[in-house]
Amino acid sequence: MKLLKSHFWYNKSQRNGIFLLVIIILIFQAIIFFTDFSSEGKIDMNSPEVVAFRNQIDSLKRIELEHRKPKRYPFNPNYITDYKGEQLGMSLKEIDRLLTFRKTNKFINSKEEFQKVTKVSDTLLNKIAPYFKFPDWVVERNRNQQSSINTITSKTKKYRGNSYHNTPKHIITSTDINKASQEDFKTIYGVGEKLSERIIKYRSKLQGFSLNSQLFEVWGLKKDVAEKVLKTFKIVEKPIIKKENVNTVTFRQLLKNPYIDYELCKKIFDYRDQVAELQDIKELINIEGFPVDKYDRIVLYLVAE
Repeated sequence: MKLLKSHFWYNKSQRNGIFLLVIIILIFQAIIFFTDFSSEGKIDMNSPEVVAFRNQIDSLKRIELEHRKPKRYPFNPNYITDYKGEQLGMSLKEIDRLLTFRKTNKFINSKEEFQKVTKVSDTLLNKIAPYFKFPDWVVERNRNQQSSINTITSKTKKYRGNSYHNTPKHIITSTDINKASQEDFKTIYGVGEKLSERIIKYRSKLQGFSLNSQLFEVWGLKKDVAEKVLKTFKIVEKPIIKKENVNTVTFRQLLKNPYIDYELCKKIFDYRDQVAELQDIKELINIEGFPVDKYDRIVLYLVAE
C-alpha cells in the first residue's frame, strides 16, 4: 500500500501541473486532427512559371540529344560496309550492288558513278554525297573532265543558237503500266527523263504495280501528273509476286519488303517471338505501332503458313 501511495499520491500543485499538461496535449491533438495541412505546399503544374521551367528543361534535353548524335566525317564511298551503309540509309540491295562492284577490283570515282552502281535515289545521294572523299588525283581528273564537257557544251550551244530540233513522236508500245517502257512514260506531259526513269526503278522495286495508288509513291511525281499517267496506262496484268512466309522469313529478307523499315521489321520479329507462330497474316495489325494504312501493300509480299 505504501508502495502504491508513493507513486500515485501527489499534492495539489502537482495535480494542477498534470492537468494543465493533459489540456495542452489535447489541444495539440485537436489542432493536428482538425487542421488540413494537405493543401499547403501544393504546386500548380499549369502555372506559367512551371510551364516555362519545364520547356527550358525540354530544350536542354533536345540540345543534349543533338550533341550525342554521332558526327559524320568525310569517307571514301568505295569502302562502305554493311553497317556503314545501313547508317547512311542505304537498302540491302544498294549495299550489295556496291560490294559486288568492288569485288571486280574497280573503284567509284564520282557521285554519279556511285548512283549508277548502287542505284540510290536522288534524295539519298544529295544527303550523303557531300561527305564523299576521293583521292586528290581523282578530284583533279574529274575537274578537268567537267571543264572539257562544259567547253564542248558551250560550243554546241553557240552553233545551235536558240533553234529547236523536231523529233518524231514516240508510239506507245504498251498501255499496261507494268510493261510500258521509259520512252512510253515520257509521252505523258510532265514526265521527263528523270521521272520516267524513277517510275521504272520503283516498278522494279515493287516487282510490278499491284495497285494504282502505288504510282503516287514515286518520289517527285506530282499528283496531277500521276493522274495523267493513269489515264493512259492501266494495270492490265497484275504482277506475280513471290510471297515470303512471315513465320520463317529471315530479318534480312523481311527488310527487302519495300514497305518495311528496320523498326517495323524488329516489331514483327518481336511479335513473332511472343506468339510463336502467326496463324493468319491479319495478326500483323495486332502489333503496336503497325502502319495500318500500309497493310494492303505489306501483305502483297507476305503470307502466314
